[in-house]
Amino acid sequence: MLRLSKLAKVCWGTVALLAFSGVSFAGDGAVTANASNGKNIFENGKPDAGVTACVTCHGEKAMGNDDMGTPRLANLGYVYIVKQLTNFAEDKRTPQGLGAVMNGFAKSLSEQEKRDISAYVNTLPKSGETSDLKGLKAAGTAVGEPYKGEILVRYGVEGKVSACQSCHGFNGRGADPVYPKIGQQKYVYIVNQLTNWRDASRTNDPMGQMRAIAKNLTDDDIHNAAAYLSQAPESTMGDSMELNNQMVMQHVKITK
Repeated sequence: MLRLSKLAKVCWGTVALLAFSGVSFAGDGAVTANASNGKNIFENGKPDAGVTACVTCHGEKAMGNDDMGTPRLANLGYVYIVKQLTNFAEDKRTPQGLGAVMNGFAKSLSEQEKRDISAYVNTLPKSGETSDLKGLKAAGTAVGEPYKGEILVRYGVEGKVSACQSCHGFNGRGADPVYPKIGQQKYVYIVNQLTNWRDASRTNDPMGQMRAIAKNLTDDDIHNAAAYLSQAPESTMGDSMELNNQMVMQHVKITK
């Protein structure tokens, strides 16, 4: 029998899966996702619908690109990616710059295709490719101090900012199904998103949590946190994190 604390985590995870993904379970209690179809769209797009291959911007390993400001998608979290694609399609998230194409792309995807793509990229392992902070700095990008960012990520700022790991887990390893992995995310993407949360140009955060945090961050805070997170070493999975991840994927039947 599960202890009460673990049972509570399972119940929370199930509720969150429904609430944050926008998906419903079939009669057998599972959502179906075809990873092979997701791979096909990721690599080839949907030419007839004007959808460019995801690999064009996110890379063949889905690790993102600092020069383009695109995020890592590999192993980011199935439910989170489904939610973002759904939000793009519904114009609840409207990126700036190169990311502005996402709304049109997402509108051209069926609900099943959103799940398929999400399932595929979530199966991709993190390749260990992290942002080249020295290269970015040499090219003129403002880069923070990782050691200062580590303090913010782990402890926050007393009375102003909660520690990032309070929700995203140690070193930003994520807490499926709600909070995505932000450890080893691309530096430029993290900076852009924290800035967007701060000025409320991005508003699809659950219960306004990120906007409440980011409004108290200085530019230095943002650069420092991003510098640390982009390089954060992987940590071992704790029991509760593993339980949540297993619970989420039990409700997703992945076909190949």
